Amino acid sequence: MDEHPMDERQAPSPAETEDASAPPPPPAAESDDGPAPSPARRTGWMYALAGVVSAGLALGVSELLSGFDLSTPSLVLAVGDAFIDVTPPFLKDWAIDVFGTNDKAVLIGGMVAVVLLLGAVLGVIARQFIWAAAAAFAAFGVLGFWVGTDVPLAGTGLTAVSAAASAASGFFSLLGLRCLIERGNRSEPEATGFAAPPASGRRAFLAATAGAAAAAAGTAVLGRTWTENSRIRVATREEVALPGPSDPIPDPTDAQTASAFGLSPLVTPIDRFYKIDTALGIPTVDLDSWTLSLAGLVDRPLQLNYEQILSQPLVERYITLACVSNPVGGGLVGNAKWLGIPLRSLVEEAGVRPEGTQLIGRSVDGFTVGFPTAALFDGREALLAVGMNGETLPFKHGFPARLVVSGLYGYVSATKWLSEIEFARWEDFDAYWVPRGWAKQAPIKTQSRIDFPRPGRMNAGPNTIAGVAWAQSRGVSRVEVSVNGEDWMEAEMPEELSIDSWRQWKFEENFSPGMHIIAVRAADGTGQFQTAERLPARPDGATGYHTIAVNVV
Repeated sequence: MDEHPMDERQAPSPAETEDASAPPPPPAAESDDGPAPSPARRTGWMYALAGVVSAGLALGVSELLSGFDLSTPSLVLAVGDAFIDVTPPFLKDWAIDVFGTNDKAVLIGGMVAVVLLLGAVLGVIARQFIWAAAAAFAAFGVLGFWVGTDVPLAGTGLTAVSAAASAASGFFSLLGLRCLIERGNRSEPEATGFAAPPASGRRAFLAATAGAAAAAAGTAVLGRTWTENSRIRVATREEVALPGPSDPIPDPTDAQTASAFGLSPLVTPIDRFYKIDTALGIPTVDLDSWTLSLAGLVDRPLQLNYEQILSQPLVERYITLACVSNPVGGGLVGNAKWLGIPLRSLVEEAGVRPEGTQLIGRSVDGFTVGFPTAALFDGREALLAVGMNGETLPFKHGFPARLVVSGLYGYVSATKWLSEIEFARWEDFDAYWVPRGWAKQAPIKTQSRIDFPRPGRMNAGPNTIAGVAWAQSRGVSRVEVSVNGEDWMEAEMPEELSIDSWRQWKFEENFSPGMHIIAVRAADGTGQFQTAERLPARPDGATGYHTIAVNVV
């Protein structure tokens, strides 16, 4: 029989000898740009998301622990306060100009956003360098502890616990989420060409991420709620019963009050009174341990607790306060009825020495003001205030005690959450804002404002123009209005409430259709009109006439 060689097409291939039943592998996915990325590259967004929620959890744990005990600071607010202290003056001015009284909320929101963004970057880095994540969270804890110990009432031990717990929670959250991602990647061989872990791995990761995010938000909200409740519980403001004043003042009469649509009330309600300070969070003061000291260049240093302050003869005074950052026509000014001790009586009791030419007010959070001691003896009203508009001094306005000095901008006089009054030589100390580019001497300038109408459209015919004017410690003697650059005409004013309070004014004008420019100016009690020169707030208060444009139809 002839032997025929085997057909080469019938010879088994090496693949067939290994597993003849195995299906052929699918071709690798390709695109116009080349082969599909590997699973590890396509899961980068998961690492970033893991970093974001882990950073958020670290912040949330800090807020939660700060709510347990007031000696445990919020690391977010502590870092923010430290940031404010080193912020260049031009940046602070810009923030106030752009955001006004919302500048701190914007700062906190911006800080949180930056932390979350850094968390995303850290999550991506941690994919290959987990030790870098550990180092970063450790640095976060060290920074939090360092700045947290400067917070009023902060305890070193609890601050350390909070910093360590926050850093650890963030790191271990990232570590756990990273393990879920890698487990999903390992469960699908690279050779398959799939560009993502299987659905079960993604579901596990997303479920864990959602849980971490919910924990971050929940701890932050719960911590803030507990902190506010703790402040009320410890400071016991609501339990304070203020004694009646020994020198009360009556409520404003109809003769002292003007009425016009859009006009600011003569006495500013507490919830509408402006709030400008350097504190991100409202400092909490424990009345059981709080005292006010008068020290420095005095013959008889004093230390008074809250009960001793309330036992002193208290007086009521209407005094308008203004912020030096207030632009022409701005709203950082308000008038209130204050209850307190005449500051001069305390200073005389302590016996300030002749060389004690500067009064320094120190807040519990370290903020300082400074103004000439002579201002206490020139006849102006200056109070250690404990009440505002018939209520115990609100937390946000300085509970338990603050300084209120007529005729001086707040940044040199109006210390809130007061803890110490110190007397020093004028040349020996510069208060908080002076090294930051603001004037050391800051008497309030005469100013006037148009409250109504607002710039924009207005109906033709008779209209009332109304507003307020102030020149604290000198009084307002006259307000004048000019329309379209024509002669100044005197506005109507009610009787004066006090030389330390603003005065309302109004003016009637018959407007024809078209564009109109309205300007206002005021004269103080000496008859001196405010300057027309337009200058910015820095370094000692804005100047110029408030002017608006209206389109009359």
